[in-house]
Amino acid sequence: MTETILWNSSLIPVAQSDRCAVFQMKNDTGEGTMTMYDVFPGVMLAYNDYHMEHCESVFQTPQELFCIDHCREGRLEYAANESAYSYVEAGDLKMDCRLEHTGHFTFPLSHYHGITVSFTLPEAARRLKEQIQDFPVDLYALREKFCNGGHPMVIHGAPSIEHVFGELYAVPEKIKLQYFKIKVLELLLYLEAIELPQQREERPYFYKSQVEKIKAIQRQMTEHLEHHYTLEELSEQFDIPLTPMKSCFKNVYGSPVNTYMRAYRMNRAASLLRRERERSVAEIAGLVGYDSPSKFAAAFKAVIGQAPLEYRKNG
Repeated sequence: MTETILWNSSLIPVAQSDRCAVFQMKNDTGEGTMTMYDVFPGVMLAYNDYHMEHCESVFQTPQELFCIDHCREGRLEYAANESAYSYVEAGDLKMDCRLEHTGHFTFPLSHYHGITVSFTLPEAARRLKEQIQDFPVDLYALREKFCNGGHPMVIHGAPSIEHVFGELYAVPEKIKLQYFKIKVLELLLYLEAIELPQQREERPYFYKSQVEKIKAIQRQMTEHLEHHYTLEELSEQFDIPLTPMKSCFKNVYGSPVNTYMRAYRMNRAASLLRRERERSVAEIAGLVGYDSPSKFAAAFKAVIGQAPLEYRKNG
């Protein structure tokens, strides 16, 4: 099993076979698991499943790497530069050389699920050509195409990306390794063919000081669910203009403030309905900020898909 750890070198091995290894990490915010497969010599595919708010990476490698990360669910916050953050969201493809992979990584939605395909050069370049005669993809040229200057590049939500990766999340165990080989070749051919615009349209990044205010806003709202803050109230309290506040919040957490809080309240209510069965629906509605049980029930069904009592009964 290749020793390169692609996501976080704080991962601890918990299981291993000839072609597969499972690693785990834990901190006070949750835990994460990476399941890694050797596809070809120099080529690995890993499933990333994290249920935590953040993790620390001390990753460093002397090897030449080209890594491709697909985000299926959740969000990833990473440093765009010394003073700003950018974000990867569901459907995005992030490519880098792992040159800027040390430090603090945040999962704003407290979870992240996706796949990493990594290539250790030059071994991967040599071995891939052995797998298929006249294979047209030059891994070095591909790395230069997407990681010119060593900085990460993110492709946002291209439908073809979902086609390439979507089938990898439900592969029968007995054909996994053979299927991974086919999908890796397909991915490389897709990246080889894709034409990048001459002027790259970068996703907005946000200054760390601004992001910290947004996170403080989120903490205040989620710790006081009984109170419905207005956007104007939050803007004034945290000294951040209304329009940048709304834009930054959506980029950090993936949805507008009110949409995010509605979902947060209903998911909190769902947890209470399962765990605290002695509480009435009306009482739980009050705990998450609803004076009217009927309005709470309508909002709960819209978000969760079931009425509160039905959800509790089925839970």
